[in-house]
Amino acid sequence: MLTLVFVVAAYLLGSISFAVLTSRAFGIADPRTYGSGNPGATNVLRSGKKAAAALTLLGDAAKGWVAVALAMHFATPDAQGLIALVFLAVFLGHLFPVFLKFKGGKGVATALGVLLALNTWLGLAALATWLAVALVLRLSSLAALMAAVCAPIYAMLLGLPREWVLATVIMSVLLIWRHKSNIQNLLAGRESRIGRKAGQ
Repeated sequence: MLTLVFVVAAYLLGSISFAVLTSRAFGIADPRTYGSGNPGATNVLRSGKKAAAALTLLGDAAKGWVAVALAMHFATPDAQGLIALVFLAVFLGHLFPVFLKFKGGKGVATALGVLLALNTWLGLAALATWLAVALVLRLSSLAALMAAVCAPIYAMLLGLPREWVLATVIMSVLLIWRHKSNIQNLLAGRESRIGRKAGQ
């Protein structure tokens, strides 16, 4: 019963779209109506409102961190399976939010929050991978894809429980799948770079 409560609560928390909420608070257009149409921080940045994009990033990362951190705090020491389920539930909530008719974001910021809560070094390694690619190539999608590919490898190298490694693999596969249109654009040389406003 406790497992079900944690998983459902994590999914509902993940379903909260900070991109939509922040955009409303700043009086800017719904991020689903411009750019990539993705309710995420990178697309909000295309509105030109850096503060809104930053708050979106922090909010989406925070919900992932809070869900996993609470599960780790209240669960028994051997409840790696429960933590893995919460891990996936909050991430799936962001991808398929019940509050937005199951049409959510791509999960990059939420994934980062989850990984930081799971293991600080894992989260920092994934973040460093994203930053390295993003700063050099200014392609958020490619940075996310590289971080997704590397995250399970980092989890294994850190010797994390197999349930957590498996959950990281599943999350990474889903994240890559959500970027399928970006992969097509990258291959065609049409992918938008970081900092480009809507319509550019």
